[in-house]
This record gives sequence, C-alpha cells and structure tokens, in this order.
Amino acid sequence: MSRKIRMGIVGAGNIFRAAHLKPLLDHPEVEIIAICDINAKRAEEVARENGIANFYSDYRELLKRDDIDAVDVCTSNLYHSIISIAALQAGKHVFCEKPDAVNPEEAQKMADAAKASGKVMMTMRNNRFTPAAKFLKRFIEEGHMGEIYTGRCGWVRRRGIPGKGGWFTTKELSGGGPLIDLGVHFIDLTMWLMNNPKPVTVSGATYTKFANNDLADSVHSSFGEKQENGTFDVEDLATGFIRFNSGASLQVEFSWASNIGEEMNFIELRGTKAGFRLKNGVVEVFSETSGQLTNVMPVMKGTPPQPHGEHIKHFIDVVQGRVEPTITPEHGVEMIKILSAIYTSADTGREVVLP
Repeated sequence: MSRKIRMGIVGAGNIFRAAHLKPLLDHPEVEIIAICDINAKRAEEVARENGIANFYSDYRELLKRDDIDAVDVCTSNLYHSIISIAALQAGKHVFCEKPDAVNPEEAQKMADAAKASGKVMMTMRNNRFTPAAKFLKRFIEEGHMGEIYTGRCGWVRRRGIPGKGGWFTTKELSGGGPLIDLGVHFIDLTMWLMNNPKPVTVSGATYTKFANNDLADSVHSSFGEKQENGTFDVEDLATGFIRFNSGASLQVEFSWASNIGEEMNFIELRGTKAGFRLKNGVVEVFSETSGQLTNVMPVMKGTPPQPHGEHIKHFIDVVQGRVEPTITPEHGVEMIKILSAIYTSADTGREVVLP
C-alpha cells in the first residue's frame, strides 16, 4: 500500500456528511487530519463523532498545517474557487465538490493555480463512475453507436428546491439555480460520452415560478439549510441548446420545481447505428437487428458502488501516481463557460457564440 494521504476537510455540511465522509473514512490510504466549517459547533461535532482530533472555523488556519497533503472542499459554491486556489498555493492537492466555480473567470483561475502548483485538482463528477456510465462509455468507444449526432439530457423535479432561502437560492453564493446545481452533472456526463466535443454556440431560457411554493416531494429538497424569508433570486427551471464543433447538438433541461409527472434524470444520445436512454440509472439501447427494431436493457452485475466514493478513489489513485486523471481542470473551465453562456442567453434573449 502507498503512503497515507492526509486530508483536511473544508465544509462539514450535508453533502460532505452524506457523500464524502464514509468513502474517505473507509479508504485505507486516507487519514482525515482536520475538519473546518464556518459553523464552529458543526465542525467540532463532526470531528468528535468521527474521531478526528482537529477542528477549525477558518480554513486559512487549516491550510497552515504541514501535516495535510490534500483538501476536500465542500462549501457553498462561491467559495469553491477561493478555497481551492488558496489550498493549491499552500501546496495541497484539491478535491472539490461541484460546480467548479460560479463563473468562467474563477474556473480559469483554479486551472491556472493547479498548473502553477503542480498539484492535483479535481472537481466532483460522480456520475461518470456509475456502472451504467462505464458501460455506455465502453459501448460507444467500441463503435456500437456509430456517429453520435444529437441528444438531450436533464434532471427535472416536481418539487425539490434545496435549502430554500439559504445559499442554494441566493445567486451571489450559488451562481444560479438548478442549471449550475444539476446541469453540471448531466451535461458533463453527456459530453464525456460524446468524447468531449467543443461547444461553439449556446442558447437558453430560465424561469422562476415556484419561489413562493413550499411543497416538497423530493429527498433532494433536504439538502442545504432553509431560511424563512430568505433570498430566492435564481431560476427554478432552465432549458438550453448547445451546438458543437463536430456538428452534433444537445438539448438540456434542469429544474427544481415544475408541474411534471415525476422526478427523473436522463440522457438520450442518438447515433447512426444505435441510440440509448439512461433514465434514473437504467439503460435501454435502441437499434435494429436482422431487419427488426430492437430494444435491449443491459443487466448490470452486482451491487452498484457509491459513485461519489468511486470518484474519491480515483482522486486518491491520481495523487498516489497510479493512474492519469480522467477529469481535469480544463473540463471544469469548459463546463462553467457553457453554463454561463446559457445564463447570458437567457438574460439577453440571444444565442451566445463561444470562442
């Protein structure tokens, strides 16, 4: 076994406790040295509950420690770039929750800081690590789809606004609503399956229709901390259309609340040999065989691993020098440029041309 990677955690809220904590504690090559949260009581509670000796309320104090090799950033979106850059400049590797940053300029600063430091910086893309995603990547790379020329993706909820009134719904802190919260997941996964084509034009529209609605039917509405009479200045639904340099195109739709039949996340890609739908983790492939149209549902063997944990394992493998990274800072810059362009198009009513 390689040496232990000593981790410092910045942000001990829901996403860290639900998706990061157990994979880090279970990893044989990880030791959590310190926990930091702006809520000092929460930092102490999480540290004591998990046998972690050190806790802070100021991330800058944590970064001063020489016995920390890497930092896991799980704060509200605004601080992802600020803390990640500071950690890189302090000589730490960085694993950061999505989204990479709240605007392209900050995402580029993160990429530049990573390059200057020579350290690993990686942002959460857990959906690339599901069995279904791995199957589809191999299926496409083996040529079974033919030319992929169009598709659509999204994550739509009936009533699933997270942390209403808190940082999730405050644009200054979050950068936006479901587009930046959910879109980063499935636009990234779709583009990865398409072999990362370069976007050339983007158009979009956003809507805020449920800011005064308090109904919830989604487990995801429990994320974040709600605040009565708080801020809600982000969209609750976003749609968009992306054209790529390959000639391919992609429709996108992301919502926290809308009058639909069910919550679902989905990707559909259409190729000249076959197409597929990935809906709520289930794959169905559409093609024709022996003169007949055929639908095939691959059977994924075994119990699926926790995808956040699989990504964290990949990060540790990269830090230990065993593998090359499959997610790079440049992917993050490209993603935030796309999301920003959709917001710009929605504000101006015009298509945005990307450099």
